[in-house]
Amino acid sequence: MRTSLIETEQIEAHLMQRSEPGDQLVFEARLLLEPELREKMLRQQEAYRLAKLYGRDQLKQEIEVAHQKLFTQKEHLSFSQKIRRLFTNR
Repeated sequence: MRTSLIETEQIEAHLMQRSEPGDQLVFEARLLLEPELREKMLRQQEAYRLAKLYGRDQLKQEIEVAHQKLFTQKEHLSFSQKIRRLFTNR
């Protein structure tokens, strides 16, 4: 189990470009020699990509909720009018 964690940390350091140049070269050589390591790296890279997309979607949803509250609820009417004036007076 510990070896797996170390390997995961090495993959992350490689993907995030946080490795020392020498360590980077050794890791790249291992990728060429160990197809299983390359597959693990590709899976981890895809997991990061999906997490990033999920985070973006979540942020878009939160922004949309805030937008709806600020521009449709009566208690925020003066704020929405001020914002609209900023963009219509020019």
